[in-house]
Amino acid sequence: MKEKIKTLEEIKKIAEDLRKKGRKIVTINGSFDMLHWGHIMSLREAKEQGDVLIVGLNSDDSVRKYKSIYRPIIPQEQRSETLAAIEYVDYIVIMDQAEIAVPLIMAVRPDVHANSKEYGEKCVEKVAIDDVGAKLFLIPKYNKVSTTGIIKKIIDTYNKEGMEHCK
Repeated sequence: MKEKIKTLEEIKKIAEDLRKKGRKIVTINGSFDMLHWGHIMSLREAKEQGDVLIVGLNSDDSVRKYKSIYRPIIPQEQRSETLAAIEYVDYIVIMDQAEIAVPLIMAVRPDVHANSKEYGEKCVEKVAIDDVGAKLFLIPKYNKVSTTGIIKKIIDTYNKEGMEHCK
């Protein structure tokens, strides 16, 4: 699965080759910490927009900058390999920038960039999307599932029940 994990320079070359072959390229980005059903559904919907799905994965440092000093829960090497095991994902690029999608979009020049509907049409990536002539595809948040919500539920559960129930 590690063959799916590429540098920004490698993915730029791969994208150029894919475009020459007439393949429709889709990008999506995120931290994908504690992978859950909402992530899988988002990746599936993104993949349905084209032939090749390239995931921009926030590095550990960038997650700490934009989420919390206590995140990510899962290190980037494990998150990237977990993403690589998903059939919808063709390539992963680990990136350090907080707004990782902008350099990814500029390098890959996708046909479509998928983003959460909660960020809307005026997302931070919009300038880059327009610049490369890509289409923005907005994905709904599935049942309001989020890693932050899962973490909160775990904390609340163990605060109420204690660790004696863990086996």
